[in-house]
Amino acid sequence: MTEGSLLSKATQMSQSRLFVQLSVGLLLIAAGVGASCPIELSPSSVVVRYGDPVSVNCTATVSHDGMGWEASVGGIGITEVNHLPWNVESLTVWGISALCFINTNEQCQKNLNIVVYTFPEKIQINSTADSNGMMVEGEEYNITCEIPKIAPVQNLTVKWYNGDRIIESDVLEIIEPNNLKNTKQPVKLLSTFPFTPTRNDSGARFRCEAQMDLSPVGPHLNVSSQELTITVVFGPDVQCSNIIELMENESLEENCNIAGNPTPSVKWLKDGQPFNSTTPMRRENAGMYTLQANGSLSVQKNIQVHVLYGPELNCPSIYMAEEHTPHNLTCTVEGFPEPVMVWYRDDEVVELPKTLTRLDAGHYLITASNNQSNVNATVEIIVHYQPSEIFELQDLEVHIGSTVELKCSSSGNPRPTYTWNYYQTDNVMEENEDGVSRLEIHSATAYNMGTYTCHAWNNKGRISRTIKVTVIGAEQECPLEITPNPMVLEYRSRAQGATCSSTSAISTNVKRMYWEGVESDNMTWFTNTNEDWGMTPVCTATFQGIGKCQKSLNFTLYKKPDSVSIYHVRRLSSVEEGKEFQLRCDIVSIAPAQNVTVLWYKNQDILKETGCQLENNKTCKLSDVRSPVNVSATINVNLQRKDDEVVFRCEARLNLRLNPLPTTTSSTLKITVLYKPKINTTKLPKEIPVFRGYSEELVCEAEGYPIPKIQWHYNPESHVNVSKGKLTVSEPGIYNCTASNDVGSASHVVEVILKEDYLPLIAGFVALAVVAISIVFLLIYSVYYKNTKMRHYNFKNPKFSEHNGNVAHSNGDLQFPMTRLSTQYISA
Repeated sequence: MTEGSLLSKATQMSQSRLFVQLSVGLLLIAAGVGASCPIELSPSSVVVRYGDPVSVNCTATVSHDGMGWEASVGGIGITEVNHLPWNVESLTVWGISALCFINTNEQCQKNLNIVVYTFPEKIQINSTADSNGMMVEGEEYNITCEIPKIAPVQNLTVKWYNGDRIIESDVLEIIEPNNLKNTKQPVKLLSTFPFTPTRNDSGARFRCEAQMDLSPVGPHLNVSSQELTITVVFGPDVQCSNIIELMENESLEENCNIAGNPTPSVKWLKDGQPFNSTTPMRRENAGMYTLQANGSLSVQKNIQVHVLYGPELNCPSIYMAEEHTPHNLTCTVEGFPEPVMVWYRDDEVVELPKTLTRLDAGHYLITASNNQSNVNATVEIIVHYQPSEIFELQDLEVHIGSTVELKCSSSGNPRPTYTWNYYQTDNVMEENEDGVSRLEIHSATAYNMGTYTCHAWNNKGRISRTIKVTVIGAEQECPLEITPNPMVLEYRSRAQGATCSSTSAISTNVKRMYWEGVESDNMTWFTNTNEDWGMTPVCTATFQGIGKCQKSLNFTLYKKPDSVSIYHVRRLSSVEEGKEFQLRCDIVSIAPAQNVTVLWYKNQDILKETGCQLENNKTCKLSDVRSPVNVSATINVNLQRKDDEVVFRCEARLNLRLNPLPTTTSSTLKITVLYKPKINTTKLPKEIPVFRGYSEELVCEAEGYPIPKIQWHYNPESHVNVSKGKLTVSEPGIYNCTASNDVGSASHVVEVILKEDYLPLIAGFVALAVVAISIVFLLIYSVYYKNTKMRHYNFKNPKFSEHNGNVAHSNGDLQFPMTRLSTQYISA
């Protein structure tokens, strides 16, 4: 390639790049890139302490004709750079502004957010109180916080503290300069906190704190004043009423507080005589007292003192009486204030009758109370009578696992004797104590459900009561046990027996027990494995407290199928790729159908687990037939070409309480996958170049089943050669390859493009250049060596060097190395 062609090609490439740049620029402008100024400030915002240096970099993100900074200090004129920093060694201008600009088609700019601040090292707190911080309770004072030069004031907050607790965030008052709340220059501020003290504020420590928040770019600054401690003067304050009520052993000092600052002196008088206010008071010390208190003021007060004490009750603990006879039972009580006495029986207020009957027998509670306390006493009244109705024993509901008590009690004299009738278990404990019989049921179970009968008697008579106990969360359990249960036997296997027995070890709980339909008393039931398909044996028993109940034997007689087969529902051995088809599994003579599960296998993997259907299309799970039946199952399958020659099988499994589960497997079903052709475009691209004078072989290969047939379609006038799906071409044109089978077809179009072959021409030029260089070399060789440099040599009988075979000089006086020449070369 010549230098001119290279220069021309470089010029074309430069023009192409310029065109691409212009196109991209126009696209960016059309997309709205120029909608904002293409300048980046780093940082975009700065916060600077007055007198500190500052530096901000301005970067242009597009081409421009110059950029610069406009600023109150440190401005920079138009400069043709892409990065331009603005630097100020010491910033001492308040309210400074700065912006960066660039010149493109029109000038655009971006402002720099800049804040200049100053912050005091200390602030001062003062008040209108005296120099010692003394304040009178109830009077208003002003506490002030003086803040020297500070800026910017808009970012300042003043907080007032009492100790460590914030009590107020104040609005500021600008002192110097006046009324410049929006100024950016330093100002002097004053914050005032109006305060009216109470006695609780004595010793309070006040301080103010100035806080300046310059976030998110700047710091968070704060400074606190020294603390101001105050003292509050008040009193004397007598903190008790004209009437004092106190308990015995309490003192006057404990019940009447005299507060004041300074601390007042206190004096108590009774009947004109001094009385020690710390003396423990007795009930005889009650009366009128005079209180004298002296502090910043003098106070005198008359106070009535009452000494309180609780009731004192005296009653007999036991009182015995005969039925229908008058009584003389009395109780005495004293206390201040005067107590009120009340009689209770079974938590109800009662009045004791003059004549007692059996209904009046029992325990009585007598209470005596006033506003100080209450006391009580119990009196047991005993009346002789025959057993009465049983109390407190009622129908009961108890949660499972809970503990409950059944209480049987009857009034009677002499004391009644108790017995119980119920279903006895280990978690029920019986206890007789103090004329009451109790049954405690611990961790209630279903076996505690039933009837409970309590009997009470003495020498005067007899009475009984029956209740029902229900256990919530449990169902009535029949205390029967069948062994084994469940019982699973195979069709025509050896017969076995099931034994029914009571779960209770207490024989008195069982009244009667038998198998339904069996006349003998033998409690072992035997099965017939040839015909007991729907048999459900039932054991029945009658128990104390429970009554009649029964339990069934879970008996299953099963049969493996006679055969299991799998097939395509249309009896086909091949399917098309991607088309869903159905497989069916027939299971002959299996029982029980309710427990059948069908496992579908694809090669060695489980494909799916399904149920089955009876011959009437009823689901096996819903069948009530327990004898052998014929069932089937179906599954829909979709195969791809990778599944070719796949093998299916189905397995009938009986889900019974056996290990292992009874299973029967079908023979295998082989399925062939048919799929339409797919041409290999890797070996056959859409465009193929062919050099003039040469031929190119087009290879058309396709994957499919059945094996596809390859056909080429082209211009009949083209000179081509077709052999085994391969097409040899030497001319440009459009060639269409079609692959087809019984499933479908596929085609692929190839364009052959003719190209010139410059290789022979280049080879010719190289050969001519070599010939020309050889001729020039031979001419130089002839002229130089024969006429000037070389002597005459005789090539006949030359003497060769023994060492390297070089030709020696004929006279022997000069050694000139020469390579041995062949005869052909010499002749040439």
